[in-house]
Order: sequence, then structure tokens, then C-alpha cells
Amino acid sequence: MKFSDIPAHDSVKQQLVEMVDNNRIPHALLLEGKSGIGKMMLARAFAQYIHCTGRHDGDSCGVCPSCIQHMSFNHIDTHYSYPVIKLKNRSGAAISDDWAEQWRQFLDDSPYMDMNSWVELLGNANAQPQIFVDESGSLIRKLNFTSHAAQFKIVLMWLPERMNEPCANKLLKLLEEPHDDTLFILVSNEPAKILPTIYSRLRRIEVKRLSDETVGKYLTDHYGTDRDAAEGIAHLAEGSILEAVRRLSTSDESRQFLEMFMSLMRLAYQKKVGVLRKWSNDAADFGREKCCRLLEYCERLTGENYIYNLNDRRLVALDNEESRFSANFARFINERNVERLRSLFIEARRDIAGNANAKIVLFDVAVSIILCLKQ
Repeated sequence: MKFSDIPAHDSVKQQLVEMVDNNRIPHALLLEGKSGIGKMMLARAFAQYIHCTGRHDGDSCGVCPSCIQHMSFNHIDTHYSYPVIKLKNRSGAAISDDWAEQWRQFLDDSPYMDMNSWVELLGNANAQPQIFVDESGSLIRKLNFTSHAAQFKIVLMWLPERMNEPCANKLLKLLEEPHDDTLFILVSNEPAKILPTIYSRLRRIEVKRLSDETVGKYLTDHYGTDRDAAEGIAHLAEGSILEAVRRLSTSDESRQFLEMFMSLMRLAYQKKVGVLRKWSNDAADFGREKCCRLLEYCERLTGENYIYNLNDRRLVALDNEESRFSANFARFINERNVERLRSLFIEARRDIAGNANAKIVLFDVAVSIILCLKQ
């Protein structure tokens, strides 16, 4: 991956290039920002630039042995670390190397790092991928060896916020006392969830959202989308290529989530507690990851309906189907209940992600919404 392969982010690219050219590479770097904007591609391009033996004009050459190895994910001094699930036929250890084949396919097929696609490749919709404590032990063993073909060994870690606490605490010592020839490049969608003692030891670069123009051009170039349609989708995507592609495909999941949200609000307004219990059971059957995505969608749509009341459509990120529903529903979301409603969805997502019983949590949310809509 070369910097020239990545749309936009010119200022971040310049910072990364200057670190290498001026021999001021931090031992632990964090690229943070929203999902779907190309942070992992920047991390990969940075690692390739560090190892490249023929870099010029602010980019790797793409043809030296190191670059070729990077592009095939086979560079001996580059180690990937990422959230995984435990194999059913194996007790105890769960490390990234168990899923190396799927990981290479994922990087090829989804360079903007779609977590939904990664969960599908892992083959368990109910699982919540994590970076387990065994991963830190595996990394420590690898990094105890000297680098083989380059000056630096590099660890590229995707989503450090998904490290469980034992893993984070074990890895902390390595970050506090790093080997001279070891670099960590971490990529995070939710940096606030990283263990504070680790976060404080990272050199941080915020990667900004993509412009609507960049997102629209990507849709036109890669999907042949009509320019006007691409501009509309780009506005709704809020700077994320992943969100734009999802909206472009008008995925069954997006339509399903809208139907679930409309049903929840209608049943809560009508105080149909019995039917709300069935709604809760149906939503829980999605599995934990999809259930968390539903709650994230509900929280977003609640906020958009509040903004809808300001009567400035430039501020609202809703597609046509969502707008039709919001035209009648938005008046029920006001300054007295919007924060409480959003908090219900945020807290429910947190609890379900923490392995709480989804049916109980969702039913509690549904009943609480009845009270909120009265305000």
C-alpha cells in the first residue's frame, strides 16, 4: 500500500513522511478517527514507507523486495494484531495468527475495514471479536527476536480498544520499555475506550473525516454512481466511505433497522407492552454484534429526528425513507426527551456488548421509551 493509493488525508501523509525522513518515528503511534475513512490504509502505507529501500518523493517505491512483501502481507518484520474469536476446537489461546488467511482476504476485500465483513469471515454472528491476553504473549515472543530484513520490527494493531484488560495490562510494559528496533502503529475507531495508561503513552494523530467531494468521487470512480446521486449519498455518509457504500447498496440491514425503529416507536406510543416484548425477542435474535449495530442506528436516528425539528434540511442526514417517517414522527422528539432516549440506546448497546442478556435489556429500553414519549 502506497500513500498515493489512498484518497485525501494529505496533511496526515505529510506528517508520517516527515517522521521517517527526519528520523523521528515514535515507538508507539495511534491513528484515531471515525470508521471507514482509511486509517488502516494510512498505517499500512506508513509501515511500507518505513521499510522501503527505494522511497522517493514522499512515497515508497512499490517495486523493491520490501514493498512487494508488504503488498502481499508477507513482510517478515511486520506483524498484524486484530480482534478475533476463540476457535471452537481449541481451548485457551486465541491469537491473530489463527485467522491469518481470513485477515489477508479481509484487507484485500475491505480496505476501509468494515467490521461487519470481518465478523462474517470469522463465521460467528454472536461472537464479539476481541484481542485476548494470549495475543500479548504472542507479540512479546515475536518481538524478542531481532529484526530480520529491516531496521525496525513493526506491529500494526487494528482496534486496540478491543483489547481485553489482561491483554492491555500485559502489553503496557512493552510500551513503557520498548525495544529500540520495535514500532507500534495502532488504528482506533473509538480511542476513548483504550486503556488510559496505554493511551497516554501513544503519539496520537487525529485523522479527519473525508470531504463529501472525496466520498462522492469514490462512489463515481469505483461504482459508476451518477454524480448527483453520489453527492446526495456522500452528504448522508458524513465523511465515511463505508457508510456511503452501505447506503449505495441500500442494504437489507439498513431497511430492516429502519423497520425495527419505526415499529419500536409506534408500539411504544401505543403502549403495547406485550408486542414490545416480542419486538425485544426478535431484536435479540440478531446476535450481539448486529444488535449493537441496531441500537447505534436507533440512537443516530433519534438525534436526526430532533434536528429535523429545526426545519433546516441541510443539517439532517436522512435518506428518503427515513425522511418520510421523520416528517410525522419528529415532533415527538424534543428537548425534554431527546437526551434520555439517546442515553437509553447508548447504555443498552454498552450492556449488550458487555454480555448482558439482550432480551432483558431491550425490553427495558422499549418500556422506558413509553415514558419518554409522554414528555
